[in-house]
Amino acid sequence: MKVLVTGGAGFIGSHVCDEFLRNGHEVIALDDLSGGKKENLDPRVRLAVHDIRSREAAELIRAEKPQVLCHLAAQMDVRRSVDDPGFDADVNIRGMLNLLEAARHSGVKKVIFSSTGGAIYGEQDFFPATEGHPTRPVSPYGVSKAAGELYLGYYRAQYGVPYVALRYANVYGPRQNPHGEAGVVAIFSQRVIAGQGCTIFGEGKQTRDFVFGPDVARANYLAFQSDYVGAANIGTGVETDINRLYELIAQAGGSAPQVTHAPGKPGEQMRSCIDASLAKKVLGWEPKVQLAEGLRQTLQFFRERAVPQRARG
Repeated sequence: MKVLVTGGAGFIGSHVCDEFLRNGHEVIALDDLSGGKKENLDPRVRLAVHDIRSREAAELIRAEKPQVLCHLAAQMDVRRSVDDPGFDADVNIRGMLNLLEAARHSGVKKVIFSSTGGAIYGEQDFFPATEGHPTRPVSPYGVSKAAGELYLGYYRAQYGVPYVALRYANVYGPRQNPHGEAGVVAIFSQRVIAGQGCTIFGEGKQTRDFVFGPDVARANYLAFQSDYVGAANIGTGVETDINRLYELIAQAGGSAPQVTHAPGKPGEQMRSCIDASLAKKVLGWEPKVQLAEGLRQTLQFFRERAVPQRARG
């Protein structure tokens, strides 16, 4: 089966490409390379370099006629969405509609959408949040992801296109770009390995549910195999605060650079944790990699990447 992965050269997208390849499918990655990298991709993946808002991206879908569209490409920086909500909406809403219109005209059999299990719920009423928790996003990024889910519901009702919206917790792991997506695990890992100081915004008591990238990729494949239609949380149900996360990374890295605290950032939640029991029931998914092991693998990735950089220096 032919699968098109938008954002396929990025951190999560490249792991999704790997998962579908591993299971014998033909994979095309659509990526504008603003954050993704060609070296993230298996050579067997065909790369098409286009912006998801472009006519070329829509024409690619019409020409290739993939059976499955895994839509991961997005403006995914919460802080940038607060600073520039128009850009966030342009990429995450208009870009998605560009793809969905092409998909419905091209016979796509299923859309798998990367939503958010943190930003979509806002400040939670209970922990961990189930899919039935009210959606009250406190950032434009969360608003755009919620809108994406509503549009998928429309395309399902109007055109019969089935979908699964995977509401990710905070995804981390190998290939995450500390300069692009700005995941805290990637930033801390790189700086700990380099012996550089780390900055924690706010008091560091804000909590997140950290889920490993390859586990998330497996959720995409299981969603493809499932008949389920709707939203499903993809997380661990475990809260870890940022201070504790830094301690775990420093322990795994064998050093503890100085930590400084800076003012908290607008649009960020204090606590976030999601319940993935529905995903276990309808997709057969549950996390396999625990945080300590995932951090070890992530640090190893950054160590290996740092070696050739030091050699060039």
